[in-house]
Order: sequence, then structure tokens, then C-alpha cells
Amino acid sequence: MTPVTTTGLSVLFIGGSGVISSAAAELAVARGHRLTVLNRGQSALRTVPDAAEVLTVDVRDASAVAAALGERTFDVVVDFVAFTPEHVSADIAQFAGKCGQYVFISSASAYQKPPGALPIRESTPLRNPYWQYSRDKIAGEDVLMAAYRDEGFPVTVIRPSHTYDRTQIALLGGWTDIHRMRTGQPVVVHGDGTSLWTLTHSTDFAKALVGLFGRSQAVGDSFTITSDEYLPWDAIYAEYARAAGAPAPTIVHVASDTMAAENPDWSGPLLGDRSHSVIFDNGKVRALVPDFVCTTPVALGFREAIAWFDAHPEQQVVDSALNATLDRLVAAHATVS
Repeated sequence: MTPVTTTGLSVLFIGGSGVISSAAAELAVARGHRLTVLNRGQSALRTVPDAAEVLTVDVRDASAVAAALGERTFDVVVDFVAFTPEHVSADIAQFAGKCGQYVFISSASAYQKPPGALPIRESTPLRNPYWQYSRDKIAGEDVLMAAYRDEGFPVTVIRPSHTYDRTQIALLGGWTDIHRMRTGQPVVVHGDGTSLWTLTHSTDFAKALVGLFGRSQAVGDSFTITSDEYLPWDAIYAEYARAAGAPAPTIVHVASDTMAAENPDWSGPLLGDRSHSVIFDNGKVRALVPDFVCTTPVALGFREAIAWFDAHPEQQVVDSALNATLDRLVAAHATVS
């Protein structure tokens, strides 16, 4: 099948109720695409648009997926929950000859860490020795690009960076960090707080993603999709404090290696991503989607998130184990700014 560049495409989302997929689903329906969502069930926090067809299937059960879809074909298939080479291999087997464009959601964390140069572009090498998640995404890209070269499988690779919506606090400690700032407790920031970070609102990401649907020029290629706004981590914490109506945060800087040793769950996301400055060049995607403009700066996105959490007190979960870890790090490091 050859991708077309019209509205009213038949689109399949695998996933569809996550941070980036739910925003993309809303926009796809709004733009007149016929959307089918295949997943195990809706998120408690996000809903699939009423206009979408929903197929409730375990996406890891290849026979169940095949039974649910039969011989149906789609102009565009987007897999939001493919994380390993095995996942994309199953998709190739299912959708070869049955879709005009297969979109793989990879990750900007796959780019070289630390980056050899900024801004990061699609030509930046893919290498992340610190995070298995990123290496699995790279391996998935390799499988898909081989299928494109050898068999013409119509893949488009998308690399988002840190994308958030109103239901997420984009800090390492999540709501626990907001609680600490609101109660005047110090927060821990990795390194010296000056590494630059790019945060993208899900509704902005969706504009570029949906804008690439059906574009034949995007097949066999990869695209970074992020905001052009970047801030140092100290400023990100300060923006959240302002949004939360908290005083300026008391920040304790701790080496990333030390933090990862204290909490191994932080190792990949911190050493393999957040501790490095990342600035992205979005010129390539903008050349195909010229109306891609990010209109939700972090100051607005953070206020929306805090308002949502304040309206949903049941989501204001303070992680006691995490809080204890942060207390230990604060106590062990005297330099406070």
C-alpha cells in the first residue's frame, strides 16, 4: 500500500490511552481520521475518544491480535507500546502488506549519550550505554530499518524526548517533589542543576505526529519531535514551585552517580538521559509538517498539571520510600543553594 496525504485516513493505534497516544488520538479524530484503538483496556486517567473504535486485546498475544484484526488493512499503524525487537518483529509479521505506513515510537534517549554536539539531530549517532530501555529502542529501529531495506516494510521512526501531560509531574520525584516544595522541604537536583532539558507537552507532540500520517516522504526515515524550549533543571524545579504556589525551592545538588547508587531505579533515566544537556533541532519534521508549532510552554503546562492534581487529591501520592531516600541525600550533602 502507498501512503496518501489526505484526511480521513484509516488509522490503527496500538496502545492509545497513554500520555502521548491519548493526545494523538484526540487530534487524529478531530482531523477526520477513522481511528481504531487496540489495547488491553483504557487508562483510569485518560479515555479514548468516543468516535474511535476500540478493540480490547492483549497486544502481546499475537494470535489474539490477528484474530481481532483479521485481514483488515490500515493507511497508518502506530505502535505506542513496542519496546523491544521482539515487539516490532511481531508487528512486521502482522502488518506487512496490510498498512501504508507503520509508525514506531522510539525515544530521543536513544541518541548518543553524552551527545557529541548540540543541537541533537536525526543524524546524531544512536548509542546509549547507560540505559537498557534506550538500547532496546535502538535494536527495534534496527529490525524495522532492515525490514524496510530488504522488504519495503513502510516504517517511520519517531523519537520523542520527555513528553508530559496534565496527569504527570515531570520531576524525578513526581508529586513527592511537589509535596516537599509546598511544605518547605529541600528537593534534590542532580549534578549542579545547570544541564539543559527539553520538555514537550503531549498536545504539541501530537501536532507533528498526526501531521506525518500518510506522508510518503516520511517512510523509511526518522524524525525527532520535541519542543524548542529548554531550561536548566534548577529552573524547571523553580517553575514547578511557582505553579504550585510554593516558595522558591531549597535545592540540594547531588552527583548523578551518587543518586543512582542510592536509588538504582534512577540509574537508567538519570545516567542515560536526564543528566545530559539535550537541545533538539526539529527542522526535519517541520519541513514536512510546517504548521508544527509548540504552543504550551512549561510555565503553562506545569500550571495545568498542578491544577489537575489539586482537583484530584487521590492522585497526590507521596512515596514514603522515595521521601526517605531524598531525606538521606539531603542529610548527606551540605551544599544547599
